[in-house]
Amino acid sequence: MEAKNRSQTYGDPESGGRALYPDQPVYETPLRWAFIRKIYTILSLQLLLTIAVAAVIVFNHPVAQFFVSTPAGLALYIFLMIFGLILLCPLFYFSQTHPVNLILLALFTLCISFSVGLTCAFTSGKVILESAILTAVVVVSLTAYTFWAASRGHDFSFLGPFLFAGLMVLLVFIFIQVIFPLGKLSMMIYGALASILFSGYIIYDTDNLIKRYSYDEYVWAAISLYLDIINLFLSLLSLLREAQD
Repeated sequence: MEAKNRSQTYGDPESGGRALYPDQPVYETPLRWAFIRKIYTILSLQLLLTIAVAAVIVFNHPVAQFFVSTPAGLALYIFLMIFGLILLCPLFYFSQTHPVNLILLALFTLCISFSVGLTCAFTSGKVILESAILTAVVVVSLTAYTFWAASRGHDFSFLGPFLFAGLMVLLVFIFIQVIFPLGKLSMMIYGALASILFSGYIIYDTDNLIKRYSYDEYVWAAISLYLDIINLFLSLLSLLREAQD
Protein backbone atom coordinates (compact mmCIF):
# COMPACT_ATOMS: atom_id res chain seq x y z
CA MET A 1 0.00 0.00 0.00
CA GLU A 2 2.81 2.43 0.86
CA ALA A 3 4.57 1.67 -2.43
CA LYS A 4 1.32 2.26 -4.30
CA ASN A 5 0.80 5.63 -2.61
CA ARG A 6 4.38 6.63 -3.33
CA SER A 7 3.86 5.73 -6.99
CA GLN A 8 0.71 7.87 -7.15
CA THR A 9 2.47 10.80 -5.53
CA TYR A 10 5.81 10.78 -7.30
CA GLY A 11 5.03 8.94 -10.48
CA ASP A 12 6.28 5.72 -11.98
CA PRO A 13 9.53 5.97 -13.99
CA GLU A 14 8.11 3.51 -16.50
CA SER A 15 5.09 5.76 -17.10
CA GLY A 16 7.08 8.85 -18.00
CA GLY A 17 9.35 9.85 -15.12
CA ARG A 18 9.16 11.31 -11.65
CA ALA A 19 6.15 13.47 -10.84
CA LEU A 20 6.80 17.19 -11.10
CA TYR A 21 5.02 18.02 -7.82
CA PRO A 22 3.44 16.09 -4.95
CA ASP A 23 0.01 14.57 -5.58
CA GLN A 24 0.37 14.86 -9.36
CA PRO A 25 -1.74 12.07 -10.91
CA VAL A 26 0.37 9.29 -12.40
CA TYR A 27 -1.41 9.46 -15.76
CA GLU A 28 -0.58 13.17 -16.11
CA THR A 29 3.17 12.83 -15.50
CA PRO A 30 4.25 11.72 -19.02
CA LEU A 31 1.82 14.18 -20.63
CA ARG A 32 3.17 17.10 -18.61
CA TRP A 33 6.78 16.14 -19.30
CA ALA A 34 6.01 15.94 -23.04
CA PHE A 35 4.34 19.36 -22.83
CA ILE A 36 7.39 20.85 -21.08
CA ARG A 37 9.75 19.40 -23.69
CA LYS A 38 7.57 20.90 -26.41
CA ILE A 39 7.66 24.35 -24.80
CA TYR A 40 11.44 24.36 -24.37
CA THR A 41 11.90 23.19 -27.96
CA ILE A 42 9.82 26.10 -29.23
CA LEU A 43 11.60 28.47 -26.85
CA SER A 44 15.02 27.29 -28.05
CA LEU A 45 14.03 27.90 -31.68
CA GLN A 46 12.79 31.38 -30.76
CA LEU A 47 16.06 32.24 -29.04
CA LEU A 48 18.12 30.86 -31.94
CA LEU A 49 16.13 33.00 -34.37
CA THR A 50 16.64 36.06 -32.15
CA ILE A 51 20.38 35.43 -31.96
CA ALA A 52 20.62 35.00 -35.73
CA VAL A 53 18.68 38.19 -36.53
CA ALA A 54 20.53 40.20 -33.87
CA ALA A 55 23.89 38.93 -35.16
CA VAL A 56 23.06 40.05 -38.71
CA ILE A 57 22.20 43.55 -37.48
CA VAL A 58 25.18 43.82 -35.12
CA PHE A 59 27.79 42.61 -37.61
CA ASN A 60 26.36 44.61 -40.52
CA HIS A 61 26.57 48.14 -39.20
CA PRO A 62 24.98 49.74 -42.32
CA VAL A 63 21.80 47.81 -41.51
CA ALA A 64 21.59 49.36 -38.06
CA GLN A 65 22.43 52.80 -39.46
CA PHE A 66 19.62 52.45 -41.99
CA PHE A 67 17.08 51.82 -39.24
CA VAL A 68 18.13 54.71 -37.00
CA SER A 69 19.42 57.39 -39.39
CA THR A 70 16.99 57.33 -42.33
CA PRO A 71 13.28 58.26 -42.26
CA ALA A 72 12.33 55.05 -44.06
CA GLY A 73 14.37 52.92 -41.69
CA LEU A 74 12.99 54.68 -38.63
CA ALA A 75 9.44 54.28 -39.90
CA LEU A 76 10.09 50.59 -40.54
CA TYR A 77 11.53 50.18 -37.05
CA ILE A 78 8.47 51.81 -35.44
CA PHE A 79 6.20 49.69 -37.63
CA LEU A 80 7.93 46.47 -36.56
CA MET A 81 7.61 47.39 -32.88
CA ILE A 82 3.91 48.22 -33.19
CA PHE A 83 3.27 45.22 -35.45
CA GLY A 84 4.85 42.93 -32.86
CA LEU A 85 2.41 44.18 -30.22
CA ILE A 86 -0.54 43.92 -32.63
CA LEU A 87 0.38 40.30 -33.36
CA LEU A 88 -0.47 39.41 -29.77
CA CYS A 89 -4.18 39.80 -30.62
CA PRO A 90 -4.30 37.22 -33.46
CA LEU A 91 -1.92 35.05 -31.46
CA PHE A 92 -4.48 34.97 -28.67
CA TYR A 93 -7.33 34.23 -31.09
CA PHE A 94 -5.48 31.55 -33.08
CA SER A 95 -3.39 30.22 -30.19
CA GLN A 96 -4.87 26.73 -30.64
CA THR A 97 -5.07 26.75 -34.46
CA HIS A 98 -2.16 24.87 -35.99
CA PRO A 99 -0.10 25.89 -37.99
CA VAL A 100 -1.39 29.48 -37.96
CA ASN A 101 -0.31 29.91 -34.34
CA LEU A 102 3.26 28.89 -35.12
CA ILE A 103 3.44 31.20 -38.15
CA LEU A 104 2.22 34.13 -36.06
CA LEU A 105 4.65 33.15 -33.32
CA ALA A 106 7.53 33.23 -35.82
CA LEU A 107 6.50 36.69 -37.04
CA PHE A 108 6.23 37.93 -33.46
CA THR A 109 9.68 36.56 -32.69
CA LEU A 110 11.12 38.28 -35.77
CA CYS A 111 9.73 41.66 -34.67
CA ILE A 112 11.18 41.28 -31.18
CA SER A 113 14.48 40.09 -32.67
CA PHE A 114 14.85 43.27 -34.72
CA SER A 115 14.39 45.37 -31.58
CA VAL A 116 16.98 43.30 -29.71
CA GLY A 117 19.40 43.50 -32.62
CA LEU A 118 19.13 47.28 -32.91
CA THR A 119 19.67 47.66 -29.17
CA CYS A 120 22.79 45.49 -29.34
CA ALA A 121 24.09 47.26 -32.46
CA PHE A 122 24.96 50.35 -30.44
CA THR A 123 26.39 48.48 -27.46
CA SER A 124 29.94 47.25 -27.01
CA GLY A 125 30.61 43.56 -27.61
CA LYS A 126 31.94 43.16 -24.07
CA VAL A 127 28.67 44.37 -22.54
CA ILE A 128 26.62 42.16 -24.87
CA LEU A 129 28.68 39.10 -23.94
CA GLU A 130 28.50 39.83 -20.22
CA SER A 131 24.72 40.33 -20.43
CA ALA A 132 24.26 37.12 -22.42
CA ILE A 133 26.32 35.07 -19.95
CA LEU A 134 24.52 36.53 -16.93
CA THR A 135 21.14 35.93 -18.58
CA ALA A 136 22.01 32.30 -19.34
CA VAL A 137 23.23 31.68 -15.79
CA VAL A 138 20.16 33.28 -14.22
CA VAL A 139 17.69 31.49 -16.50
CA VAL A 140 19.23 28.05 -15.99
CA SER A 141 19.62 28.54 -12.24
CA LEU A 142 16.10 29.83 -11.66
CA THR A 143 14.55 27.18 -13.91
CA ALA A 144 16.38 24.39 -12.05
CA TYR A 145 15.41 25.93 -8.70
CA THR A 146 11.73 26.19 -9.68
CA PHE A 147 11.59 22.54 -10.77
CA TRP A 148 13.31 21.53 -7.53
CA ALA A 149 11.00 23.65 -5.39
CA ALA A 150 7.88 22.41 -7.19
CA SER A 151 8.91 18.81 -6.59
CA ARG A 152 8.91 19.58 -2.87
CA GLY A 153 5.49 21.16 -2.84
CA HIS A 154 6.38 24.85 -3.07
CA ASP A 155 3.96 27.07 -4.99
CA PHE A 156 4.80 30.45 -6.54
CA SER A 157 1.36 31.55 -7.72
CA PHE A 158 1.33 34.19 -4.96
CA LEU A 159 3.99 36.12 -6.92
CA GLY A 160 1.51 37.11 -9.64
CA PRO A 161 0.02 40.28 -8.08
CA PHE A 162 3.41 41.51 -6.83
CA LEU A 163 5.06 41.00 -10.21
CA PHE A 164 2.22 42.76 -11.99
CA ALA A 165 2.49 45.72 -9.61
CA GLY A 166 6.25 45.85 -10.20
CA LEU A 167 5.70 45.80 -13.95
CA MET A 168 3.31 48.76 -13.69
CA VAL A 169 5.92 50.67 -11.69
CA LEU A 170 8.53 50.03 -14.39
CA LEU A 171 6.17 51.16 -17.14
CA VAL A 172 5.47 54.41 -15.29
CA PHE A 173 9.21 54.83 -14.73
CA ILE A 174 9.85 54.50 -18.48
CA PHE A 175 7.08 57.00 -19.24
CA ILE A 176 8.62 59.52 -16.84
CA GLN A 177 12.07 58.86 -18.30
CA VAL A 178 10.81 59.65 -21.81
CA ILE A 179 9.23 62.94 -20.75
CA PHE A 180 11.76 64.00 -18.09
CA PRO A 181 15.11 62.22 -18.62
CA LEU A 182 16.59 61.44 -15.23
CA GLY A 183 20.14 60.56 -16.27
CA LYS A 184 22.39 57.51 -16.24
CA LEU A 185 21.95 56.71 -12.56
CA SER A 186 18.21 56.36 -13.00
CA MET A 187 18.75 53.99 -15.95
CA MET A 188 21.07 51.88 -13.82
CA ILE A 189 18.42 51.71 -11.12
CA TYR A 190 15.83 50.80 -13.75
CA GLY A 191 18.06 48.06 -15.14
CA ALA A 192 18.65 46.58 -11.69
CA LEU A 193 14.97 46.63 -10.71
CA ALA A 194 13.87 45.25 -14.07
CA SER A 195 16.42 42.43 -13.79
CA ILE A 196 14.98 41.43 -10.40
CA LEU A 197 11.41 41.71 -11.69
CA PHE A 198 11.93 39.51 -14.75
CA SER A 199 13.88 37.00 -12.69
CA GLY A 200 10.74 36.72 -10.59
CA TYR A 201 8.67 36.30 -13.75
CA ILE A 202 10.90 33.40 -14.85
CA ILE A 203 10.11 31.59 -11.58
CA TYR A 204 6.41 32.45 -11.82
CA ASP A 205 5.98 31.40 -15.47
CA THR A 206 8.04 28.23 -15.00
CA ASP A 207 5.81 27.29 -12.07
CA ASN A 208 2.77 27.87 -14.29
CA LEU A 209 4.39 25.70 -16.95
CA ILE A 210 4.76 22.87 -14.46
CA LYS A 211 1.29 23.06 -12.90
CA ARG A 212 -1.22 25.32 -14.61
CA TYR A 213 -0.87 25.73 -18.37
CA SER A 214 -3.19 23.44 -20.29
CA TYR A 215 -1.71 21.32 -23.06
CA ASP A 216 -3.29 23.59 -25.70
CA GLU A 217 -1.60 26.72 -24.31
CA TYR A 218 1.89 25.91 -25.58
CA VAL A 219 2.07 29.12 -27.64
CA TRP A 220 1.32 31.38 -24.67
CA ALA A 221 3.65 29.42 -22.44
CA ALA A 222 6.48 29.84 -24.96
CA ILE A 223 5.74 33.55 -25.41
CA SER A 224 5.75 34.16 -21.65
CA LEU A 225 9.12 32.53 -21.07
CA TYR A 226 10.59 34.08 -24.22
CA LEU A 227 9.61 37.60 -23.16
CA ASP A 228 10.91 36.95 -19.65
CA ILE A 229 14.32 35.97 -21.01
CA ILE A 230 14.51 38.79 -23.58
CA ASN A 231 13.48 41.43 -21.04
CA LEU A 232 15.98 40.08 -18.52
CA PHE A 233 18.72 40.29 -21.13
CA LEU A 234 17.76 43.86 -22.13
CA SER A 235 17.59 44.92 -18.47
CA LEU A 236 21.06 43.57 -17.77
CA LEU A 237 22.28 45.16 -20.99
CA SER A 238 20.95 48.54 -19.88
CA LEU A 239 22.47 48.18 -16.42
CA LEU A 240 25.92 47.11 -17.62
CA ARG A 241 26.00 49.64 -20.45
CA GLU A 242 25.27 52.56 -18.14
CA ALA A 243 27.74 51.22 -15.57
CA GLN A 244 30.45 51.01 -18.22
CA ASP A 245 29.77 54.55 -19.41
